[in-house]
Amino acid sequence: MNKSFLNRRYFVISLATAVASVSGKSTWAATAKDAELLVGRVVREINAVISSGNSEAIMLKQFEKIFKSYADVKTIARYALGNDARALNKVQMDRFTEIYSVYVSHKYGRRFGEFIGGKIVVQKSRPIKSFFEVETLAHIKGWEPFTVSFLVSNKSGKLLFFNIFIEGINMLLSERTEIGAMLDKRRGNIKKVMKDLQNAS
Repeated sequence: MNKSFLNRRYFVISLATAVASVSGKSTWAATAKDAELLVGRVVREINAVISSGNSEAIMLKQFEKIFKSYADVKTIARYALGNDARALNKVQMDRFTEIYSVYVSHKYGRRFGEFIGGKIVVQKSRPIKSFFEVETLAHIKGWEPFTVSFLVSNKSGKLLFFNIFIEGINMLLSERTEIGAMLDKRRGNIKKVMKDLQNAS
């Protein structure tokens, strides 16, 4: 069996525990179909943006709106910080989450911006422990179709996606590595890291 598939499968399954620990809120019984419908809305909005012909600045604001509407930004931001999140009070965490949500939505918005002239199509969904994986296929002119997968959960009390795999690249894992490197560079100074994120957005 493909090693990258095994690594990805291990990460997806083990992540269920991490996601469940982020929020103690009660949840309703979501289904794989609910997750698929959510990602369908996300995909339709992404497709509308990449086919709009708008400038990059406008498109990034639109991607930011999509991200804040459909992504579990609190879970994503806290996971990116790792153990360092425990050192922040609520005000600091809220501030980091807001700055980080703009940064990461612009970063991945630029990636989706590369899809101009193509489209993303929902393929299938499946439950994985306490969350769902929704697989889509990106059709880009001049490229072989490739998979973009969304992980979806309602642990926050609302059905939202909390991770994306683009061509096998794991957003959460990549972001934790990057934010960790930024914290190391700034010797753990979260204010300086937030400033760096604002400058990079």
